[in-house]
Amino acid sequence: MRIERRVERQAPFSIIVEGETLPAYPGETIAAVLIERSPTIGRTASGAARGMFCNMGTCSLCMVTLLPEGRRVRACLTPAEPGLEIGLG
Repeated sequence: MRIERRVERQAPFSIIVEGETLPAYPGETIAAVLIERSPTIGRTASGAARGMFCNMGTCSLCMVTLLPEGRRVRACLTPAEPGLEIGLG
């Protein structure tokens, strides 16, 4: 759950994840936004829900795709930026 009370933040901006617009704050990683909005980062090859594992960039289980260029990045290490579009596949 995102801490909202007694926290000073800059104005939120939007990112798009699988076509859904989500709020994010400066300084958050993509993983932080995804964890707050959904308990899963994506799906395994068999379709099972998959959450964060290490959250420090060593396991590569949080890989997401930056659209439209298709570049794969680790969500736990990549800052969320205004207008970023992300695919979980």
